[in-house]
Amino acid sequence: MRAPKKIEPYYPDERELLRGNTPTMVLAVLRDGPLHGYAIAREVNRRTGDALRFKQGTLYAVLHALERDEWIAGNWETGDGERPRKVYAMTEAGQAELARRTVVWDRFAKAMARVIGDVTEEPNASQPA
Repeated sequence: MRAPKKIEPYYPDERELLRGNTPTMVLAVLRDGPLHGYAIAREVNRRTGDALRFKQGTLYAVLHALERDEWIAGNWETGDGERPRKVYAMTEAGQAELARRTVVWDRFAKAMARVIGDVTEEPNASQPA
């Protein structure tokens, strides 16, 4: 009999979920105020208990797409003795888009919960999956 698969803090299956929901997470973080890219990534890590982590290429591609769609606006800022960094803020259009995405996510999450049932705990590596 094979040993149960070890559960890591970051699941490879989550890559697809993360990729498709990165814009929503970025907009949700920016709802609380302007941040630069690295701070956005840190805030997502904090809010998810380090369960979700952005790769730099993924995050910056999403930031550029959100800026192109005019859901966020980026401005270069320089602090005393710091190198310039782009700080992103959500636009009114971004607020409307986040509201739309929140409704879609809520509907999807509720439908998934009905299909898979109540999942209140993550499987433990010592318990069979």
